[in-house]
Amino acid sequence: MATQRKVIITCAVTGAIHTPSMSPHLPVTPEEITEAAIAAAEAGASILHLHARDPETGKPTQDPAVFEKFLPKIKAATNAVINLTTGGSPHMTVEERMQPAMEFKPELASMNMGSMNFGLFPMLERFREFEHDWELAHLENSRDLVFKNTFADIEKAMTLGARNGTRFECECYDIGHLYSLRNLMDRGIITGRVFVQSVFGILGGIGPHPEDVLHMRRTANRLFGDDYAWSVLGAGSSQMRIAAQAAAMGGHVRVGLEDSLWLGPGQLADSNASQVRKVRTILEGLSYAVATPDEARETLQLKGADRVGF
Repeated sequence: MATQRKVIITCAVTGAIHTPSMSPHLPVTPEEITEAAIAAAEAGASILHLHARDPETGKPTQDPAVFEKFLPKIKAATNAVINLTTGGSPHMTVEERMQPAMEFKPELASMNMGSMNFGLFPMLERFREFEHDWELAHLENSRDLVFKNTFADIEKAMTLGARNGTRFECECYDIGHLYSLRNLMDRGIITGRVFVQSVFGILGGIGPHPEDVLHMRRTANRLFGDDYAWSVLGAGSSQMRIAAQAAAMGGHVRVGLEDSLWLGPGQLADSNASQVRKVRTILEGLSYAVATPDEARETLQLKGADRVGF
């Protein structure tokens, strides 16, 4: 009898793209992030991808003191793998972005595989009224924004992280990012089984068309063979459609309010957990099982929760 395939669900709880005025359900305070993360894990997420926000304004922050307010509580309440951002915000320096990963030594951290235009301004067509001054500037200024991730930046982050046993979720927004990752592997900057997170639908990166997903998968297969785990995230309305397609192609999936505020057309997701439950229904409908946190650790060759710094 065939063994049932296990799919890893990552939940990206709050991120740095959406702003508080866009949804009353976006977690902002440490208490809200804690509650949302625990509920997502209980719903079936085996990895929790975490950012922090200023609790007063909701503006993204990489201040370790803010992360300290929720990381121990989430770890105490769940066995989920905790994945900390090194993306932070496109407006931050790489030194700022690395602070939480260096302070807390997580099992997993995100790392963008290249510099890119990062266009958030199309959201101004949907959202026009903002509670905080920074929100409008955050979106409008992305017309002239390059999210900087040079080879030097990536090498520095990965070298520092490796000293703490942290492995990386390698975020690939376009085909060229896969080739950059292959180069890093060839030079020994990253070793072991790589975790490729393909990102679809951000203006400046690859689009969300089914052919784009196929192209990304075929290229990754050619470059990495069997030596990688592939996951996908679709931004906005493409979230569940791309998750279903990629799962059917042997991939893992990522959902969460970082990537989409919606549960369906015109329907705001009332929680991260609701998106986890929806994608879990899709996966189980395809006859796939959801991986436990420890199964995710084994798949991604992680060091274990007992070796983190929080």
